[in-house]
Amino acid sequence: MMSWEAAAWLLLGGSTVLMFAGLPVGFAFLLINLIGAYLFMAGEAGLSQLVRSSVSSITTFSLTPIPLFVLMGEVLFHTGLAVKVIDGIERVIKHVPGRLAVVAVVAGTVFSAISGSTIATTAMLGSLMVPIMLSRGYHPTMATGPIMAIGAVDMLIPPSALAVLLGSLSGISISKLLIGGVMPGIILSVLFVGWIILRTLSKPELAPDSEFKEYSGWARFSPLVLYVVPLVSIFGLVVGAMVAGWATPTESAAIGAFATIVLAGVYRALTPKVLWQSLHGTVIISGMILFIIIGATTFSQILSFSGSTNGIVNIITQSGLSANALVIVMLLILIALGVFIDQVSMMLITLPIFMPLVNSLAIDPVWFGVLFLICMQLGMLLPPHGLLLMTMKGVTPPQVSMGHIFQAVIPYLVISIAVLALVYLVPGVATWMTKAL
Repeated sequence: MMSWEAAAWLLLGGSTVLMFAGLPVGFAFLLINLIGAYLFMAGEAGLSQLVRSSVSSITTFSLTPIPLFVLMGEVLFHTGLAVKVIDGIERVIKHVPGRLAVVAVVAGTVFSAISGSTIATTAMLGSLMVPIMLSRGYHPTMATGPIMAIGAVDMLIPPSALAVLLGSLSGISISKLLIGGVMPGIILSVLFVGWIILRTLSKPELAPDSEFKEYSGWARFSPLVLYVVPLVSIFGLVVGAMVAGWATPTESAAIGAFATIVLAGVYRALTPKVLWQSLHGTVIISGMILFIIIGATTFSQILSFSGSTNGIVNIITQSGLSANALVIVMLLILIALGVFIDQVSMMLITLPIFMPLVNSLAIDPVWFGVLFLICMQLGMLLPPHGLLLMTMKGVTPPQVSMGHIFQAVIPYLVISIAVLALVYLVPGVATWMTKAL
């Protein structure tokens, strides 16, 4: 019989090595699960149980928001309504230092409230706005940094597919987790705007003033009223329904997806081709996420069955560290992992160990979940492998180097770490909106 220490090295170490070797996350966990089920769950009987666990892990109502949130973002981008939103925001924001960078942050915040796709937000804003900013004399760091930073905030502000996934895998209330990320996300957006203005005032050559067409009266506010307000009202509908207790996260997601499709139809932007592209993209992204959930859920079961989970938790709880000190250690581990691996992998590797600790030490799971989300947001921006850094490099003109992108993201990482510390020290920032649930 293998000791729990050897089992932990095999399961946790093996999955990590396979992912670092470049094997897709879902396949890495599938391979480790097959080995683990055979070794620790009585051979063929264990493999049969693995199949049953895999099916039950994804045939659950709580996962339904994921494809619905993804569909909202897909419809928004394929219909071209995203461009209308940028135009509406740009007309309203008049003369401020670093104006176009500020527009990018405000537009990104709006997209965060109506789209569940972090990468799509970054790619769309990067491809649309970076060339315009560069043509008006913006330094590459000022053109790219705000877009990457606000793209990561998409993870905190609902609808967020990754927040739903975190809630599902951790057992944290999905509705509370979605709502708990709203205030930290808004604080980050406000601080990003403040940094852009201060940086531009201290060094105007980074974002020189340029001529732009000014509008007055109805021409200035019409795109805001006609496009931005109706689309943002979907965010109010989704969050409001959950806060008021009128709808579950799944029902709220269905309302949001339906409202997005209806609005696209009202704007006459929903052609059969666009609808097909949106549904096709939703199936691809959702299928990938659900395949990963299969691997994650069965991995947690095998890790527990082998005795590894209890063994590791007992060692940590007997270490004499306080609950707050353990939370700090867990956050540092998440930030370190963010340098090397993607956000889903971070969840799969850590949650089977972290959540039993959170539960045994009576740590507020919603507070911890929001801290976890901020750490994942940091991971998307951390050089050298941050997912949004790679996304930005892929959509920007050739004169923007990887060095520019690394340099651009540093101040926003500092701001994000400051907000992580704020939420840690003042838990109410993340939990006060969830009290009504």
